[in-house]
Amino acid sequence: MVEDVPPDDPRAVLDRLIRERGEDCASLSRLIGRNPAYVQQFIRRGSPRRLAEPDRARLARYFGVPETWLGAQARQMPDRPALLTVPVLDTAASAGPGAFGDDRRSAAGLGFSEGWLRRLRRHGGTDGLSVIGVRGDSMVPTLADGDEILVDETDRERLRDGIYVLRVDGALMVKRLVREGDGFAVRSDNPRADPVDLAGGVDVVGRVLWAGRRL
Repeated sequence: MVEDVPPDDPRAVLDRLIRERGEDCASLSRLIGRNPAYVQQFIRRGSPRRLAEPDRARLARYFGVPETWLGAQARQMPDRPALLTVPVLDTAASAGPGAFGDDRRSAAGLGFSEGWLRRLRRHGGTDGLSVIGVRGDSMVPTLADGDEILVDETDRERLRDGIYVLRVDGALMVKRLVREGDGFAVRSDNPRADPVDLAGGVDVVGRVLWAGRRL
């Protein structure tokens, strides 16, 4: 091995490959289209200081080794955006007869990027967010039985047209709120669904921001 050259230096690596494979510098120089002394000068004198990219690539293919062994920079994987975990609750908002839930937190969670959440709710973070299931078919075709919905409990004061999780007489429901005059009507998207009985009172739990569906 070349003296005073670290064992992981491309010059030392190439020198070792040549000796182990029984090659010679002149033949390898001709292989890459250089003068016969080119490879030997690179190894012994460090001239050139680095192999040109085409030369390095061809020598790496010839020896069957990664280009990084001969001086190429390792490719860095792009950083993945950090994901924020939103809790999944062991409860359901009914799109049919009312479902009663105790808002138990399950061991599961769903990851969302902060940037994506910021686009949905105009600010990042997971405060007030939870994922719950949908049961029933009164919101078909918008929501189907078994869908999962992302609910923002911080967005329940400034009511506007949209889909919300409501607590009606103690039962959780997912319905559409539609402005009518100075108030809002509670509607189902499925025209065949029965009207919602609001005699027991309505509390807004949160606005539905997103829905996921198994295909």
